[in-house]
Amino acid sequence: MKLSTGISGLDEILLGGLLPEKAYLVRGASGCGKTILGIHFLLAGIKNNETVLFITLSETEKNIRNNIKSLNLDIDGLNFLDLSPESKFFSKVETYDIFSPADVERQPVTTKIVETTETLKPKRVFIDSMTQLRYLATDVYNYRRQVLSFLRFIKENGITVLFTSEHSHDAPDDDLMFICDGIITLSFSTEKGRSIEISKYRGSDFLKGKHTVKITENGISVFPNIIPKEIYPEVERQVISSGIPEIDELLMGGIEKNTITIITGPSGTGKTTLGTQFAKETAARGENSAIYLFEENVNIFTQRCELIKIPIKEMIKKGTLRLEFIEPLLYSADEFSDKVRKDVEMYNLNLVMIDSIHGYRLAMGGGSELQQRLHSLCKSLILKGVTVLIINETELITGDFKATEHGISYLADNIVFLRYIEIKGQLKKAIGILKKRLSDFEKTLRELEITKDGIKVGVPLVNLRGILKGTPDWDD
Repeated sequence: MKLSTGISGLDEILLGGLLPEKAYLVRGASGCGKTILGIHFLLAGIKNNETVLFITLSETEKNIRNNIKSLNLDIDGLNFLDLSPESKFFSKVETYDIFSPADVERQPVTTKIVETTETLKPKRVFIDSMTQLRYLATDVYNYRRQVLSFLRFIKENGITVLFTSEHSHDAPDDDLMFICDGIITLSFSTEKGRSIEISKYRGSDFLKGKHTVKITENGISVFPNIIPKEIYPEVERQVISSGIPEIDELLMGGIEKNTITIITGPSGTGKTTLGTQFAKETAARGENSAIYLFEENVNIFTQRCELIKIPIKEMIKKGTLRLEFIEPLLYSADEFSDKVRKDVEMYNLNLVMIDSIHGYRLAMGGGSELQQRLHSLCKSLILKGVTVLIINETELITGDFKATEHGISYLADNIVFLRYIEIKGQLKKAIGILKKRLSDFEKTLRELEITKDGIKVGVPLVNLRGILKGTPDWDD
């Protein structure tokens, strides 16, 4: 049975937690959160009625307790063994005529660790940091033997241990990486924020890649970058009507459940309104939807929908719709994906709409991993039986037609596009279907209009050519 790290997202990455009676290295530069992670690990042990021990070799117990006061973590139950250098060491002059300083000072450190461990009999130990033991060794060979012996002693006493290292060019930790049973690496950059990665885990599989980390007043939160399974469940083909007969004619009945639909077009063509129309029909069947707005204010969106006979307020009141604004500068892609997956479970969601790709990309810091992250999120939702709508805004209002500008067309089972067209000096809108995997679709375009009574769609524009260029001509 695996042991919880005290961080649910990290347990998910480790496929349940840490194997007991093993030694795990926590790497990372100063300020990455290594100590906080270790404290979570120890607090999870206390919650499980285990005796735990924090061995500090660098920072004093007092400083650690003061630093943790800013977090909502109760560490009163932690046992500390403070082996950090005392202040009197600075003023005290020691000379060693026969033995090296390392030989003389290593013995009391080793003795205290052994005595405390045998007295407390802890099940979990966190050591911060193992690098300090390097300075108590006369050379690399003795340091390696010392660490191996120490970890063997720990594991022979039935203890699971986490230990940190302060690796640098002058003090590499390659030897520790070979010795340990698992490696957890924390990193931070101003461009991509905090992340965590597992690069070694003897005896168990784990989720590969980098995963988002946030440090808040509650400690560390981890948001896994989930890679969906390759095998998808077979589902009975069911069609979701748009509630607008002409659009259903274009789609040969509607969009299929458990599919991904991209609604694409320039700003102002009605993409969000059309997506919300499908959420309205989902609510009419007593099923639940969620709309995540990356760009539009919730109040403005609600007012706009109510003006065109889409009863958003009633849907929210009945619980058939969740409407939430997502500030992309506050959410990472992994954090947003984690939130959506949890919302699907908690609120039994049948349909999810993401509005829009531009806002989602901003949550990733404008990175180049858009395809991979969006693919991962959408496919994991499909596995849960959720229908996905993605709103995509194209830059060009007229001119050469392009479905998306981010290379995500392959992801869609259905692509519905909206266009501006100019007819006899008037700016109008048109709707058409570009792709539909599970059925045929109408190959014509129709004029679309957003009115106070909702979405109105006309008959096929069969007498026009060049519609996709935005300036069609009448076909004589």
